[in-house]
Amino acid sequence: MNKTLRKHYVAFMIAVAAVGISTTSCNDTQSYAELLTDESKSVNYFLANQRVINEIPADSIFEEGADAPYYKMDDDGNIYMQVLKSGNLKDKAKNDQRIYFRFMRYNLSTYASTGVMPSGEGNADNMSTASTYFNFENYTLPNTSGYGYGIQMPLYYLGIDCEVNLVIKSQYGFSSEISYVIPYLYNIRYLKSMI
Repeated sequence: MNKTLRKHYVAFMIAVAAVGISTTSCNDTQSYAELLTDESKSVNYFLANQRVINEIPADSIFEEGADAPYYKMDDDGNIYMQVLKSGNLKDKAKNDQRIYFRFMRYNLSTYASTGVMPSGEGNADNMSTASTYFNFENYTLPNTSGYGYGIQMPLYYLGIDCEVNLVIKSQYGFSSEISYVIPYLYNIRYLKSMI
């Protein structure tokens, strides 16, 4: 996704979050700015126990495995990626290609407040759950925009069959949850469509 399109997408998602917050903030005691500060603290709490590299490798060759560092994927620190398996680098996602994925995600706000990683939610451990997929870079489709921009970020650098851990702040996460301002740690395996 080019920078201009990404900026428009982020601006749209922030506007959606602002509308969601303005309709629900009557009972809340925190402002949106305070929620964003708490979100950053939760992410920093998690990353404090990780090795972090603040830039994408110049050659786009990432360390991989369970001990690999988390790479800061954008200038604002909204997405951090740990590569568990880089996949076939000669087989990268193409525009509008359907990509299936299996994931588990963990609420980092809960982790920061309790010090214990909460139970995950997702479809990685239950093959009977519905398939999740998006069309790469096609944010006009609800199935793509609903998962947010962060889920697709690894496929700009890695093969379709990669596996990663991602720290994603709310504005780059599921569009229906932006107003909650909760960061998540995702474990994601990407799969090529057989269609």
